[in-house]
Order: sequence, then C-alpha cells, then structure tokens
Amino acid sequence: MKELSALMGYRESIKVLDATLRDGGLCNDFFFKDEFVKALYRANLRAGVDYMEVGYRADKQMFDVDKFGKWKFSSDEDILDVIGENKDTGLKLSIMADVGRCNYKEDIRPKSESPIDLVRVATYVHTIPECCAMIDDAKKKGYEVSCNIMAISNAGEKDIRCALDMIFKTDVDCIYIVDSYGSLYPEQIQRIAALYTEYAAKYGKAVGMHAHNNQQMAFANTIEAIGDGVDWIDATYLGMGRGAGNCSIENVIGFLRNPKYNLYPVIKFIEEYMEPLKADGVKWGYDIQYLLSGLFNQHPRDAIRFTTEGRTDLTNYYKEITAQDI
Repeated sequence: MKELSALMGYRESIKVLDATLRDGGLCNDFFFKDEFVKALYRANLRAGVDYMEVGYRADKQMFDVDKFGKWKFSSDEDILDVIGENKDTGLKLSIMADVGRCNYKEDIRPKSESPIDLVRVATYVHTIPECCAMIDDAKKKGYEVSCNIMAISNAGEKDIRCALDMIFKTDVDCIYIVDSYGSLYPEQIQRIAALYTEYAAKYGKAVGMHAHNNQQMAFANTIEAIGDGVDWIDATYLGMGRGAGNCSIENVIGFLRNPKYNLYPVIKFIEEYMEPLKADGVKWGYDIQYLLSGLFNQHPRDAIRFTTEGRTDLTNYYKEITAQDI
C-alpha cells in the first residue's frame, strides 16, 4: 500500500458515491418508497456525500415495468418528482447505464434537460466498443461520465490493459475497479490499482473502487484502494447491495476523517430506514453461500437463489457449485 495520510489527515481528492438505490435496488427489485428516497437524499446532503446514484436507466422495452420499481428506470421525471431539481447543493446525482440494457440514445437526454450530473456506464471486457460509444454520447450531452468494468476477476491482464487503453482514450472522467464477485483480496487490489492508476496517470483521469462483500473484504479492499491512490469510492448504507452487499458508507465516512463528511446523518438514516427495511424481510449481507461464491470466483446468482429459496443445506450447495461428490 502506498503512503497513507496521517491518522487524522485526509485527502481532498476523494469522492464518495452512495449506490444504495441502485445496487441496493437489486435486493428488492427497486421498490423503494418515495419517503425512503427523499430521506436518503436528505441524509446524503447532510452527510456531505459527493454523489447519489438514483438507480439504473434501463430500457423499458427490455424490462417489464410492472415487475420493477421506478428506480430500475430512474426517469428524469421521477427524479424531479421525488427528489427535485437538486440545484445549488454539494451533492450530484447519477444513474447507471448498462451496455446492451439501455436505450441511451433516446432515454438519456441532454444534461440541460435533466437533473442528472453523472452517467455511469457499466460494461464487460467484451463490450468495450459499445461502452466507448456510450461514453462519447454522454459526454457530448454534457455529463460527467465514469465507467465500471465488471467482473475483472475473470479477465486476464492483457484484456484489462486493452480495455483501459480504449476507455481512457475517450473523454471518460473515471474508471472503476469492480470486484463483481467479491473474490479479490487486498494484495490483489494493490496490483490492480497499480495497473489502473498507471493508465489513469497517462491520460489524466481518475480511478474508482466498487467492492462487494462476499468474503467480508469490501471495506478492507476499499481501504487498500484508497491507499493506492484511488479517489472515487462507492459505498451503500448498511452495505446494502446485491447478494452479500457492498462496502458500507458508514465505514468509509468514519475511515476518511474528512471534516466535510458527517457520520451522524448516516447513522440516523440507518436507524430510521435501513434497519426497518431489513426487519421487513429485504435480504442482503454476508452469509456462507456468498462466501463460497466469492471463494470460487463465481457470479452470486446461484447463492442468491439459495437464499431466496430459504435453503440451509450448505454442504449440498458447496458440492453443487464445485461439481464435487464428497
């Protein structure tokens, strides 16, 4: 790990993005109540969070609007109706647009017509050309743009280098290290961060970190990334996110010790909204099935199915995902 600031110091270049509505929406099909969203927005404002991701901008021709809440699609109209114009605040709003799962040319309007500030393009290594086209489109429309290259634990270094070179040649503002399967460890993050920051320095861009908690490494990996020069940090309230969840924003804000951030509104929102959400049966967080999917570097879809089906036969699950007859 590169040199960290003194215990009470902080790095002004770091930005914190709250991904609760977007990644957390994968736990409840994006059916958040308007009151929840408004309160989350207010909490982020008071906490000094830099960006709030309000959901996906998914294509309504591809996804059944009756099966998902509004934040699967996060239209400008819904954002304005629930959150408002968000003018003259220190908080910026963002959406995520998946390559192949959005109609970005029509559904992402020019920045002058939208309350959104940042478009986050999500891609895999094999869809980089379309990703670059989406980045160019969003930049021309006036947005900040970041890129999440997903599932890098399944990609070789040569492919990652090629992807970084192609994306950083666009006008993208930041590329994220994404541990999609929660399979990476801090020493691996150190090497990956060195690779990403090498290209970022070459092109004058930033690097971000998006960690999943399958092996309870999300916070440790985020700390490692910060120490290695990564500046954009994704986190969620109480770690809410797909499967095992994400790095928790309460940990991140506590760790950063930057006076611009305020932990109390985060804790208050967790008490008043996140804990009741869990009590109502919305599930996320570390469990053995997610540990196994992380250990074996697998997509958590089978572990999620194991959870939703209420299964407890962990040894059978182990044999299923490893194809071993023990």
